Amino acid sequence: MHQPVQTPTAKESCLSLNRILPRLRNSFPEEVGSADWQAFEDRLDDHFPQLFDLLWRIYGPSYDFFFHIEAILQTAVQSWLDRPADLKSLDAIREGHPHWYQSNRLVGAMAYVDLFADNLEGIKERIGYLKELGVSYLHLMPLFKSPEGDDDGGYAISSYRELDPGIGTMDELRDLSSELRQQGMSLVLDFVFNHTSDEHEWAQNAFQGDEEYMAYYRMFPNRTEPDEYERTLRPIFPDAHPGSFTYRTSMGKWIWTTFNNFQWDLNYENPSVFNAMAGEMLFLANAGVEMLRMDAVPFLWKEKGTSCENLEKAHLLIQAFNTVARIAAPALVFKSEAIVAPDEIKKYVSEKECHLSYNPPLMVQLWNSIATRDARVLSHCLQKRFQLPDGCSWVNYVRCHDDIGWGFEDRDFHELGMNPADHRWFLNRFFSGAEEGSFARGCLFQHNPVTGDARICGTAASLCGLEKAIAEEDEHGIDFAIKRILLLHSILFTVGGIPLIYLGDEIGQLNDHSYHADPGKDGDDRWMHRPKFDWERAEKRKDPESIEGRIFNGILKLSQIRMNNQAFHECTTEFVDAENHHVFGYFRTYNGQSILCLANFSEHPQDLSAKRLRQLGMRKTFTDIIAGKSIVATEKLSLEPLQFVALL
Repeated sequence: MHQPVQTPTAKESCLSLNRILPRLRNSFPEEVGSADWQAFEDRLDDHFPQLFDLLWRIYGPSYDFFFHIEAILQTAVQSWLDRPADLKSLDAIREGHPHWYQSNRLVGAMAYVDLFADNLEGIKERIGYLKELGVSYLHLMPLFKSPEGDDDGGYAISSYRELDPGIGTMDELRDLSSELRQQGMSLVLDFVFNHTSDEHEWAQNAFQGDEEYMAYYRMFPNRTEPDEYERTLRPIFPDAHPGSFTYRTSMGKWIWTTFNNFQWDLNYENPSVFNAMAGEMLFLANAGVEMLRMDAVPFLWKEKGTSCENLEKAHLLIQAFNTVARIAAPALVFKSEAIVAPDEIKKYVSEKECHLSYNPPLMVQLWNSIATRDARVLSHCLQKRFQLPDGCSWVNYVRCHDDIGWGFEDRDFHELGMNPADHRWFLNRFFSGAEEGSFARGCLFQHNPVTGDARICGTAASLCGLEKAIAEEDEHGIDFAIKRILLLHSILFTVGGIPLIYLGDEIGQLNDHSYHADPGKDGDDRWMHRPKFDWERAEKRKDPESIEGRIFNGILKLSQIRMNNQAFHECTTEFVDAENHHVFGYFRTYNGQSILCLANFSEHPQDLSAKRLRQLGMRKTFTDIIAGKSIVATEKLSLEPLQFVALL
């Protein structure tokens, strides 16, 4: 274990900056004295003490510490000077309105470029469709150069500065980001900074024996150290990659590969790696990326005798990247992808680390409530851990490109008298369609017969019963499936945080079983829920009686309601007991407006008594802004099967 190092004092930080700044000025003599240079120095004065402290705690004391910190500042200043004028304008706007991402007018969507619109030009042509949905935050999943065949869905990056040629060029990405900004949309990309592809230039240099680049990765001459580490590591993909190391015969090295043998983990004990990745981060920011999804954040730092997940220096590294961005690209916002135990997720969220975070506990508990028709676990869990630090927000989603893992906190289930292991296996059976009475059509992913662990693949529509109902020509089942889809999205659009739609879910796309025919996808069942966007089906959204039209227009209505009600601003959410275990309830309140949201997870009508409504403060006539129906608080409220109401 690393021993803690003494925190530098403010005086030491100031002396260090005074020593480094003249050399920075000498490196950029033509810029010194310009307004851009003064802006840089002002930000450096504000943020250098924090950056110095973070880097010292990660890398100090070492003989070359000041060399590396100066190199990092060289990277930051060069990036700032290269930053386009329109993005510097955006920096100023965002510094004046730093919590812009908490707006109720923010609606997110995510997609693979090639699956949604073929290429970047196709995305530009589909901006009208996105605006129709109210999208103002567009996450395009990995579009960078990656290996042919299996590339982990694009998350094996061969270059952070080159795109997949079939998707487009960096110039086209810059043009798209500019067009999106003009249309009121922010571009979100992944920052895959735990690992690179083994085809990345750094890995190829290491492969050729370049010692400088070999030090960019974690390589071992024999199994001694890998065995020591693996005593406390868990396999991430046990079927495809049972360990955490891969042997390269031609190098005679064991290489740390947490996820797949073609994804080499970067060695952040080497400060040159931090500097290199800071350069890649700022390059993307200067291309117009406004938000980075920080991929695989728990795995950044490694220490023997630990799980090598969620270690303190992983947090320090993210904070250091954040601080570099405050200096050289202040508009840039971080979004954490921490698929870890629920109580660990919030530790990555702060204005100094990740401003936003995916909300896996909400996603998992929504699916649990869909299967059980019971909202008690959902309410119990969210009341404990939904609140975030000021200035931060959740990104709420029904599903993403990845599988669904049952990341419950076991003690939550014990507190409710339930067995978490048994319940996880019930959910696996239910959503794979093996449980009697299940409407879902998903499949198990990475089933570990030793531990019994498994995850679930499937589109939202197929997991909600639409695939089964269509196959059986069951109109009643189709109706319920559509209601489940809209119920889930109703909560996304009204609970605290940013709603994020996986594009295709808004038209009810089903599982794609054809992926088995593609050798690059066969064996990775996650491709089942990554179908190519069906634009013919999307045209049916214009028919309000079609399945596509009912789902699309239902989500469109939610988008409009969200944007037109200030109560959905910010992230604060007050969860309430509806005194009916089928019903999930919460208040959203902001700037004098308060809305009570209620979701019935049952396929049967459910009542809330007039007494309970009055106890919740509903003491007059109010309106369900979803259905446009007036409600009298002196009468019981009857919720229809799978109905969502928002009472104003």
